[in-house]
Amino acid sequence: QVQLVESGGGLVQPGESLRLSCVASGFTFRDAAMNWYRQAPGKERELVASISHSDTNRQYTDSVKGRFTISRDDAKNTVYLQMNNLKSEDTAVYYCKVRDLNVWGQGTQVTVSS
Repeated sequence: QVQLVESGGGLVQPGESLRLSCVASGFTFRDAAMNWYRQAPGKERELVASISHSDTNRQYTDSVKGRFTISRDDAKNTVYLQMNNLKSEDTAVYYCKVRDLNVWGQGTQVTVSS
């Protein structure tokens, strides 16, 4: 079965950085486009970043452009989200997803607070 396990969240102050990881299994990771989503309390789930299977295309929602970087390491079946200059509005549970499969990880909590 497809499994996605996110990690790397935590409590940080505004301006600090975190790197999230998502370890994937149960499918051919190198052929899969991957997404990061987030969901803040009371808000809709939001697509944050996407990466194509070949890493030729990376896309971001406007609010994180210039601050977040999605990347992948196919040898490790892992997709990353480097989050720099974090803001309070980045507070959310962050989820990894295979773009074309309706399968979600358990999520990892990111809290940005002073």
